[in-house]
Amino acid sequence: MAPQHSPHRARIAFSDSAAKQLENITSEAEIHALDRALVVVSDDPDVGEALPADSAGPQLRQYTDDIEHVRLLYWVTALRSVVVVAYVEV
Repeated sequence: MAPQHSPHRARIAFSDSAAKQLENITSEAEIHALDRALVVVSDDPDVGEALPADSAGPQLRQYTDDIEHVRLLYWVTALRSVVVVAYVEV
């Protein structure tokens, strides 16, 4: 019997401002917490709540992990293969 493959995860990309925020994260605990949140979002891009928006831009979503104290603002590309993280709070 052939092994079952898990569904394809979305690739994570960072906006310029989120990439600058990442440079300021130095604690291993914060990096670990952020990694866990990114895995959750890449596995299921719909996990976050949709934020109110107009139709001019991408649908911004917010994922908050109250246990790890991580908040991500992100949007998902049309083909759902890339999650673009716009803001990181750890």
